[in-house]
Amino acid sequence: MDDNKRKEILEWIACILIALIIVAIIKTFVGFPTVVSGASMDSTLHDKQRLWVSKIAIEIHKYPERGDIITFEAPSTTYITKASANLNNPVAIYNEEEKTFLSKLISSISLISETSYIKRVIGIPGDHIEIKNGIVFLNEQPLNEEYLDIGTITDSVEGCFTDVVVPDGYVYVLGDNREVSGDSRRFGCIPIDKIEGKAVFRFWPFNKIGFTNKK
Repeated sequence: MDDNKRKEILEWIACILIALIIVAIIKTFVGFPTVVSGASMDSTLHDKQRLWVSKIAIEIHKYPERGDIITFEAPSTTYITKASANLNNPVAIYNEEEKTFLSKLISSISLISETSYIKRVIGIPGDHIEIKNGIVFLNEQPLNEEYLDIGTITDSVEGCFTDVVVPDGYVYVLGDNREVSGDSRRFGCIPIDKIEGKAVFRFWPFNKIGFTNKK
């Protein structure tokens, strides 16, 4: 191999490495695109819509605000039964595995998360969340949820976490399509260190372009 060919290959390798580093920095500190999968956020977000998820808002404020739409790592157990639930500690279960350097590197440069959920934040630490009579109560007051379809009923969906105080370091999340959403009612509160970011902007389809502001 002549020197020019070798130099050209090294330049390509350097360009690829720089590009991967830039992607990793953007994903870690700025944000990343994601695709809505499923119907759990209807009527606000629909299947196959594309969003920009911001990490900046979460990094600055530590906790998301009530009403924010967030993405987070899916719990290892997505349905905790009444028999196994600890109602004094209503938190999601994550089976933590030590990640290798290679797996961390792949995760940091990949634009596709391993398995993520997208839901709306209903409760933050200290909030008392109670679901009864088809309504969500926040700190003993009916929660005004203008983002839901008219006539939406919020029941337990056979989950047992429907009367909880959100622990410190966690948030309580629900999908807007309450009848089909698997959320904190079924798996408990989500730790803030599993939150990936806040969904702030929808860029596909074009006729739905805009910010995903909470109401």
